[in-house]
Amino acid sequence: MKLDIYQVNAFTAEPFKGNPAGVCVTQQPLPASLMLNIAKEMAISETAFLSLSDNRLRWFTPQVEVALCGHGTLATVNVLDELGLLGEGGEFTFQTLSGELSAQKSGARISMDFPLYPPLPRASISVERLAALGLSSDDIEFVGEVEGGKDFLVLKHEDSLHHLRPNFNALLESDGRAVIATAQSSRSDVDFIARYFAPWVGVNEDPVTGSAYCALAPYWAEKLGKCSLVGYQDSERGGYVGMMVKGERIELCGQAMTLIRGTIDV
Repeated sequence: MKLDIYQVNAFTAEPFKGNPAGVCVTQQPLPASLMLNIAKEMAISETAFLSLSDNRLRWFTPQVEVALCGHGTLATVNVLDELGLLGEGGEFTFQTLSGELSAQKSGARISMDFPLYPPLPRASISVERLAALGLSSDDIEFVGEVEGGKDFLVLKHEDSLHHLRPNFNALLESDGRAVIATAQSSRSDVDFIARYFAPWVGVNEDPVTGSAYCALAPYWAEKLGKCSLVGYQDSERGGYVGMMVKGERIELCGQAMTLIRGTIDV
């Protein structure tokens, strides 16, 4: 069986920037085992699979299926636009593990309607976890938890976040799901910066993590007193995420470009 497959750089308009996502669009759903094997073969943080018969969108890392993926969704919308499969007004609605998600492409801009996941305060984080991240308690302004297991850390200084070099082997010695680390930005065009580490699911550092902004946006919206925000993911590749907090939902915005188009034999 031959399948068309794409690699799309999400949250950027440039090649070799943003977060690369695989995208595979089929008429009928593929077996989960096949999707996982394709994701392993793609060897990037996530590969998105859309079946047009039921509009079901699923996302796989090289190791596991995930419940929500922003850059994979953004990439899928970009591919659907190229294939002429978006609805009137550039709209599409996906059925996902995180419920119904709608998206729209208008010009170069793609917007996505996602749930909010406000971080819950946590009393502390272990010294061992901080040491594995290359941090100490003096670096931390706020400790929280997102989605029942992801660490949410606000650092006092953006330079500390920029120069962070975690020990991923040490992180894997304890249980975890992911670490979202963030700090306020001194730049005039960006409200905050963030980084995302998830070695537990096979992604040491994700270049730009759309779903993380479902937690980052409500935190910074409250702290900065504004509902419209711009975040920059300060990874090696980097990428920009626009946000508009709307009650209990969030509109995530970004651009994308398809870098690779091909066929996979399975």
